[in-house]
Amino acid sequence: MTDHSEPTATAAAEPTGRIVLLTTSHRVAPGVLSWPAWQTLHAADRVLCADPGHPQLPYLREAGIEVAFESPDAHALVEACAGGRTVVVLPGGEGDQRLTDGLARLAGSGRVSMPDLELLPGSYDLPGARLLDLVQVMDRVRRECPWTSRQTHRGLAKYAIEEAYELVEAIEDGDREELREELGDVLLQVVFHARIAEEHEDPDEAFSIDDVAGALVTKLIHRHPHVFGDAEAETPEDVNAHWQRTKAVEKRRESVTDGIPVGQPGLALAAKLASRARAGGVAVELPRGEGIGYELLELAARAEAAGTDPETALRAAARAYRDAIRAAEGLAEPGE
Repeated sequence: MTDHSEPTATAAAEPTGRIVLLTTSHRVAPGVLSWPAWQTLHAADRVLCADPGHPQLPYLREAGIEVAFESPDAHALVEACAGGRTVVVLPGGEGDQRLTDGLARLAGSGRVSMPDLELLPGSYDLPGARLLDLVQVMDRVRRECPWTSRQTHRGLAKYAIEEAYELVEAIEDGDREELREELGDVLLQVVFHARIAEEHEDPDEAFSIDDVAGALVTKLIHRHPHVFGDAEAETPEDVNAHWQRTKAVEKRRESVTDGIPVGQPGLALAAKLASRARAGGVAVELPRGEGIGYELLELAARAEAAGTDPETALRAAARAYRDAIRAAEGLAEPGE
């Protein structure tokens, strides 16, 4: 006799739950978490953390979130989600490779009903966040490196000049990879000098990288009233006029030549003097004299008035000359 009755419905599969790995950035203040992170933490059935010193814990306690100090393996964590429970795991600063590898193996085996796996960023790095890492690394290197710990402002001065020239060369070559590296080397000089400045024997004269950055922020805002205030500037010339007027007030300079470093290359120095005199409305004739120096001075002033940087122009011509010499020698251009 054939049984035509409807087949008995199988019991619904038990929900497998959810594992949430909540990551946070050490570059963001503890307790500053995204709204989805707070929602997930409050709704979770369990919150686990293997590190009793995790920086987020005091803030989770204040929010009434109970945290269990456990370090389950992948099998135990999957079992903890049985019945549809949500378990949030707070990995340490270096993550938990053991746990994530174990979960990957279980998921790939096909023999285990896996919970939903979610990586939830609780906080994100802001632009410039890696600069915090740079400050920390520089601090440690200054304390522990035999060479770095002995350096002074004067001893490092030559490196600042070298790195600046290498940056200019990278810009002229158009090499993006080299440009990024040379910008880093210039930045290192800034951070290095600021770190040394913290150790000044007179506490009133010591300063840190935060003081350097804070002063720069203030300067940029003050010298850009057309951006941060109600002043108007329609052209680059208007901006430059704002900048020069503000600098004159800030520095209380008596002469338009004040503040020009005379140690810079000669053509750049001549062009800068001509630029300051023109911008300041100082009517002065170029000095006349015998020799190539006065001829170069006239050329530099003329180039500056025409909107050409004579130092850059000469460097470009010199590089072309170098290439011509190498070609006459039967050599390829540098970099080929």
